Amino acid sequence: MKLRRAVPAALLLLLAAGFVALGIWQLERWAWKHALIEAVATRSTAGPVAAPAPGVAVTAEADAYRRVRVTGRFLHDRETLVRAVSDLGSGYWVVTPLDTGRFTVLVNRGFVPPERRDPASRAAGNGAGQVTVTGLLRVTEPGGGFLRSNDPAADNWYSRDVAAIAAARGLSNPAPYFIDADAAPNPGGWPRGGLTVLRFSDNHLGYALTWFALALLSLGAIWLVLRKAAVAPNKDS
Repeated sequence: MKLRRAVPAALLLLLAAGFVALGIWQLERWAWKHALIEAVATRSTAGPVAAPAPGVAVTAEADAYRRVRVTGRFLHDRETLVRAVSDLGSGYWVVTPLDTGRFTVLVNRGFVPPERRDPASRAAGNGAGQVTVTGLLRVTEPGGGFLRSNDPAADNWYSRDVAAIAAARGLSNPAPYFIDADAAPNPGGWPRGGLTVLRFSDNHLGYALTWFALALLSLGAIWLVLRKAAVAPNKDS
């Protein structure tokens, strides 16, 4: 077989191997995603446990979306508004430190529309007494949002970056995670909690089938190349 036919056949074989590897990777991702969905469904509906104190190991794999409960006093004068898009539209998450007496944990109390950005417009919900918060443990979101970086100096926030917010607000002994408050209503109706998104895209099986189909097409192309080489006149060999 001539070199000019062997080279494309070899390249197509490499492509087929690459497509198969990508398909296997997507199947592994599919299995991982289904395990995550099952774990989140279990954790988010289980009875609440005590929120872990700083120093206790917390990981996304083992703890994300676990229902937790914590008691303390909100430090409303140190709240942070994080830009958000929710089922209620565009606005802000109200992230407020909760002083437990032993440590401080950031609580995403919920969503407010732009006209409720000013704390004075929702003063009824900013009580000074001791409260108990039940919600979902969430891992930190460092850096910012898509194509938009957090700017602590300008107080512009696009993600709930625990370390950066704690530093900007001068919090002592902060927990390395934040809590999404549940839908328990706040006085005055704002902020609106319980809006954590628990739906996850699950397209990995479709991607895997696409990669495997491309691998089959590559193998089919190899067969055509080899077939042409086999039937080519002797003068072309």
